[in-house]
Amino acid sequence: MWLIFALLSAVCFGLRGILYHWTSQQGLQRNLMLCGTFFMGALISLVCSLVLRQDWTASAMVGIQMGLFSFAANASLFQGFKVGKASVVAVLTALPAVLVVISAYFIWGERLNLTQLIAFMIIICGVLLVRYSNDISLQNLQGAQWGLIALVLFAGNDLTGKWSTLLEAPMFPTLTYMFFTGTLCFGVGSLMDYRKQAAKQVTVSGQKAAWSAQNTFLLGMGIGITNTVGMIMILTAFDYGKAGLVSAVAALNVVIILLYTRFVVQDRFTRLETAGLVTAFAGILVMRLFGS
Repeated sequence: MWLIFALLSAVCFGLRGILYHWTSQQGLQRNLMLCGTFFMGALISLVCSLVLRQDWTASAMVGIQMGLFSFAANASLFQGFKVGKASVVAVLTALPAVLVVISAYFIWGERLNLTQLIAFMIIICGVLLVRYSNDISLQNLQGAQWGLIALVLFAGNDLTGKWSTLLEAPMFPTLTYMFFTGTLCFGVGSLMDYRKQAAKQVTVSGQKAAWSAQNTFLLGMGIGITNTVGMIMILTAFDYGKAGLVSAVAALNVVIILLYTRFVVQDRFTRLETAGLVTAFAGILVMRLFGS
């Protein structure tokens, strides 16, 4: 059961990654767009919590911590895509599952059996092969610092998500707190950006911005749908499965991005990318057949 939800979260986060990478190259206001992304998440979660009549317990406030982690992680990821090589950032953000496995062991004593550990390593190796397939070298590590920051923060977000399920926190109130916190953080960042832009007065007279504030916010809301559904799927997976395994499967969102580059951008698969895809799917097969 958890594997299905984890795979669905990977699909959603893969779509989110595609949109993040595309928007990072458009010159729009990052904080305003991400404010729209989190606002949509807060709106959807609030409506679901009211329709399902879920209780607003104290445990749901763990969502505030999730929101802070998610705010910082998404900001770092977006900044990494903007100033560095997408491949470098992608490799580093493939590794949160490793931190999650180690942390879950020490915090909750969560152990993987031998088969699960083998499947975990196969999946991680496959993801790394896919993400390492581009021209990465020691002399070509632009954006690495942002990727490292995002790595730690995404791991923290996954661990907090698992913690919320252990606390039996109601899902949609928890997500409402999370997305509302992120909305406030990115809203403050957007306001600061606006004031800096107004102070510099660098716009050329008669030149129209490619993305208006309204369109940027609406675009963020559209991206927010993929982000929200992904969070719902991964929290459900955390409720049924082990944190490290769920995090590893969710990291397969890179496959969605790779398929996009192959069939939309029409890039050819390299041998490493093909080997990585095969390895990752082999890990999923091992997990499905023997990892219960």
